[in-house]
Amino acid sequence: MATARSVIASGTKSLMKGPHPERARKDAETLLLGVLVKTRAWLLAHMDEELDRGVAIRFMVQIALRLKGTPIQYLYPNGQTEFYGLPICVSPDVLIPRPETEHLVDRTILLAMGLQAPRIVDVGTGSGCIAIALARHLPDAKITAIDLSSKALIRASESAALNNVLPRIRFLEGDLLAPVAGEQFELIVSNPPYVSTAERDSLSVEVRDYEPALALFAGDDGLDVFRRLIPPAFDVLVPGGYLTLEIGCGQSVAVAELLTHAGFEKIEFVPDLQGISRVACARRP
Repeated sequence: MATARSVIASGTKSLMKGPHPERARKDAETLLLGVLVKTRAWLLAHMDEELDRGVAIRFMVQIALRLKGTPIQYLYPNGQTEFYGLPICVSPDVLIPRPETEHLVDRTILLAMGLQAPRIVDVGTGSGCIAIALARHLPDAKITAIDLSSKALIRASESAALNNVLPRIRFLEGDLLAPVAGEQFELIVSNPPYVSTAERDSLSVEVRDYEPALALFAGDDGLDVFRRLIPPAFDVLVPGGYLTLEIGCGQSVAVAELLTHAGFEKIEFVPDLQGISRVACARRP
């Protein structure tokens, strides 16, 4: 007889051989909850009840996918994960939101709070997590979200609708700031690709083989997109406007040089919880 307890034990045993044995039990429970569409509280109260055979089979299929390296977020119910306390739709078309990016949202909100109806553009919106978080916390802001991928914009629009902010975000398809040529903004925010191609082999299988390369890699040193984005960002910002960027580990010196060369001032970096410079912030004079 297959019960929740027995299939979780079996799934955990299988996942112990996978890329993240340290969270095998947690992943097994999460995957079963997704198949059952039940809460953890329900599961704890029904651990020894017999499961429908179809449920057990679907669960083992999920375990097999996870064992191959499929990100756990892609296997969540409805392909959703959480960012900034909000549900976000994810798929292989978009980068999975990272906790580090919440520091970027924090700083952008802080800068925007002193402005009346700020115009904000999120460049390379991907899943839309940044634009959606800003829309939820800055009700007077006018937000534009840009991405080169039409598939990413579909996911982002779904997430915006899920969070009841779809009418407040203008989604545009195009490369970097090209879709808003001739417009100006008080704030530009971006989590661009910043991983060097040399780092590809060092990435986990979930990232390397499943997440979109377009959203990850930026040339031999990881700075290609920064070189293309920073100069035009200066022209698109109003005087006194701010550019906020998520950056990779060890990139602060190079990014500071690019910002200085483009004419930005008041350049500062915000560390993550590990003390690593994660967010670059700069002002147009």
